[in-house]
Amino acid sequence: MANEDNPAARLPPRPPVHASPEEARARKQAREEKDALVRGVSSIAEMREAIRRAARDLPAITEVPRVRALDAAAFRARAECGLPFMITGLVGRWPLAALTPGALRERFSHLPVRARVGDYINTAFAPDRAMQDMSMLEYLELVDAGTEGLPPYLGNLELRELNSMCHWPAYFGKMGPPRFWLGPAGTVTPLHCDYDDNIFAQVWGTKRIFLAPPHHDIFLYPSEANAILFGSPFDPEAPDFERFPLARQALMIECIVEPGDMLYVPAGWYHQVRALSFSLSANRWARAVPLALHGDGTLLRPVG
Repeated sequence: MANEDNPAARLPPRPPVHASPEEARARKQAREEKDALVRGVSSIAEMREAIRRAARDLPAITEVPRVRALDAAAFRARAECGLPFMITGLVGRWPLAALTPGALRERFSHLPVRARVGDYINTAFAPDRAMQDMSMLEYLELVDAGTEGLPPYLGNLELRELNSMCHWPAYFGKMGPPRFWLGPAGTVTPLHCDYDDNIFAQVWGTKRIFLAPPHHDIFLYPSEANAILFGSPFDPEAPDFERFPLARQALMIECIVEPGDMLYVPAGWYHQVRALSFSLSANRWARAVPLALHGDGTLLRPVG
């Protein structure tokens, strides 16, 4: 059992905020080299550019299609087209889908969690984003108490005790660990893109997601958080075209994910996520050359 006297006992260490320019550059270079090695590519920057280049040939879409459960071969064939789609008939079978919020409180109150608090939208991609370490029970009580402004959010957490309750399909040959997202209506992950393929499972509740294709980053004023994560200050739910006039040209596709839905977000697609009700979601990122690049040999890391 976790150390209940110290809810942060099993949380990963927070990244250092204060560093000299030389230290920051060295850390950035080391991370990029590690990211490239994990994905089997020689350069993350070249992979990003290849994703944008491939996206320019994509057809414009106005909605995210829904398909029934796919096997791995059918998923990969569809994902290679480079467009998002929703899969139904999988997540609702998971044991986690049968876990109620009350059971979460009773069975997992001791879990250490790290909550996003305060203005976590405008500081979403900053190294000193406001976070608070606590237990799951303390988090749920904080939600129940209510707060002004943004409600606290558990985002991008590894909760290994929940892993056995999720039956992830083997869509990617290599996947990162499951990440969990828990919070009430009003929690938001602002507009950003990850340069990895992503499958996102909606377990409880409903969320609204806006999506924009990779090559429309030129309209979205992106800034680099790290080599595989870029954030945008543009808010598609409350567009400010005076501050961000180029965003008028960005294609924004809105979709609603319901309990039991699984959304495929191709690498490089921008997305913003808002919970419309108390929600539990989980996702996994691939750790390989994105499927839309069809195993582009020019990107692969030399062997030996």
